[in-house]
Amino acid sequence: MTGADALRAVIPRLREAGIPDAARDARALLAHAMEIAADRLTLHLADDLTPEVVTALGSLIVARARHQPVAQIIGHRQFWGRSFVVSPDVLDPRPETETLVAAALSGRFDRVLDLGTGSGCILLTLLLDRPSATGLGIDLSPAALAVADRNRQRFGLQSRAVLQQGNWVEGLSGSFDLIVSNPPYIATAEMAGLAPDVRDWEPHMALTPGGDGLAAYRVIMGGAGAHLVPGGRLLMEIGPTQGHAVAAMLEAAGLQNVAILPDLDGRDRVVSGRTAA
Repeated sequence: MTGADALRAVIPRLREAGIPDAARDARALLAHAMEIAADRLTLHLADDLTPEVVTALGSLIVARARHQPVAQIIGHRQFWGRSFVVSPDVLDPRPETETLVAAALSGRFDRVLDLGTGSGCILLTLLLDRPSATGLGIDLSPAALAVADRNRQRFGLQSRAVLQQGNWVEGLSGSFDLIVSNPPYIATAEMAGLAPDVRDWEPHMALTPGGDGLAAYRVIMGGAGAHLVPGGRLLMEIGPTQGHAVAAMLEAAGLQNVAILPDLDGRDRVVSGRTAA
């Protein structure tokens, strides 16, 4: 059996399981089973597969047919042009979150705080793109912090990125000129409508705070301002219907230049503001 034969066999299985982009996912899983880069797969589709690769691919396809995300199955996900380790203990980094990174990099910062750091993809990306900056990532989940630490070591950022278990800004000390966060924001009523890849596989504490989905923003806004230097910026990812509600929270807390930023699909994605200079 060649790689091309394998794709012809497994793509229909994924389609029957209701996987939206079965061909793309089958190619990613085949490349992983063959231990080659996904962008090199086309060059090897005519290769005969070893029995070990066929067995491995079968297990990967079974996992995907159960709607486990591809990133969890293969253990990594591309974000801002880099490969980050992921697991079922953290959110799968999404392209929409790159809107937050782009907004953060549009201004100066030397000291950054990432609230609810998860895999660390936001914090570590910012530090990699600003070699003189240092940062702190906080997360309530020890398992998530373990994943963030793997990524910190992966990129050699142990001396510039501190990881700390904590509940948002509770007990936090120090000042920062940039605070970023991608908090849980899905309302309880919206959970049932999520794709099974998300609802059944990603950590619920990172998806929803319950209720109207705004609880984390209320907690962050109750304490974040005290840790921003004069002129410091706060950037938070939001759900596409939450822009005005979260922007109102920033304005009520006294932040200035409050703005709602769209993602590449034109949906509200980030709310930003800054303290008075």
